[in-house]
Amino acid sequence: MLKLSKKSSHSPEEVLKRAVKFYGPEGYGLKITEKDDCCVTFEGGGGGVYVTTAAEKKGTTVDVESREWDYQTEEFMGKI
Repeated sequence: MLKLSKKSSHSPEEVLKRAVKFYGPEGYGLKITEKDDCCVTFEGGGGGVYVTTAAEKKGTTVDVESREWDYQTEEFMGKI
């Protein structure tokens, strides 16, 4: 299991939109199992990814936990 945290200049909404595009049906094809204003959960390929966001004064704090999607999670965090 990999846990990463990062500050992003994007809004929480934009981070989640990018996560859905990256991990979801248009990207790696993971199934979205839960989604709300602050987080999204994906499952598939024998693992899963959980992305949470929190608005800050400047930008957003992004936390990602992954199981079996560590390489892709590092790639995603590099892009946001």
